[in-house]
Amino acid sequence: MSKVWFITGATRGIGAELARAVLAAGDSVVATGRKAEAVIEALGTSNRLLATPLDVTRPGQPEDAVRVALGKFGRIDVLVNNAGYGLVGALEECSAEELAAQFNTNVLGLAAVTRAVLPVLRAQKSGHIFNVSSAAGFAGYPGASSYSATKFAVEGLSEGLAHEVAPLGIKVTIVEPGYFRTGFLTDNSAVYAKTVIGDYDATAGAMRRGSQAMNGNQEGDPRKLAQAFLTLAAAQKPPLRFTAGRDAVEQLEQTLATRREEMMPWLELAVSLAHDGSPKGSLR
Repeated sequence: MSKVWFITGATRGIGAELARAVLAAGDSVVATGRKAEAVIEALGTSNRLLATPLDVTRPGQPEDAVRVALGKFGRIDVLVNNAGYGLVGALEECSAEELAAQFNTNVLGLAAVTRAVLPVLRAQKSGHIFNVSSAAGFAGYPGASSYSATKFAVEGLSEGLAHEVAPLGIKVTIVEPGYFRTGFLTDNSAVYAKTVIGDYDATAGAMRRGSQAMNGNQEGDPRKLAQAFLTLAAAQKPPLRFTAGRDAVEQLEQTLATRREEMMPWLELAVSLAHDGSPKGSLR
């Protein structure tokens, strides 16, 4: 049976490539962006495509988009929370307003769309939610501390959500891409902190310069990532986390090794903190 996908941030990048792949596979798509015209410009028209405006930070818009989707297709099978952007700058360089805007889109907007779709999935007793995180969701990078904070939040939200909805027949997968060749690093997508502090030039400054130099040269192919989404959506037992791209896999392996190396010298102290006389468990 064909599926109905609801994709946020579908005007460009991973979202647009995924929408094209879904349509090519014969499924239907509710493709959203801040302007429906931009979605149509990116994807064209089809009787299996519904382009609808959605600013994930605007109260009421997620619910409106879901109502329109149900009016057109009658159901939603797959939700892809893809809308988001990167804020580049050291934490001290990022203003409270810049940080709040980053969280409003990447975390609170994702949560708002998920809450709007969940009643549909619960009624169906089926569905699959994909939350797009990042390699920055398990590893912090200098100059991307704010962005990493939002993606770490997405990881925790998604893992808890997965436990909540599993008994209801709903699956959750966190997708953790590395660098893919999209417009994510372009000046009209990435946001750079307005304040620049010279003391951070070797860290956050290097991230600024590196991001601009990498734009257009990223290793990952977004068309292949779109096909990976289709494979995961068809799986009987999809993973909770899917780390996407060679660079992301290498970063994950390094992160896991570093965490263990950091823990071991302090392990005795860590496990010595129980009340005296408490039963002692075994460490594996």
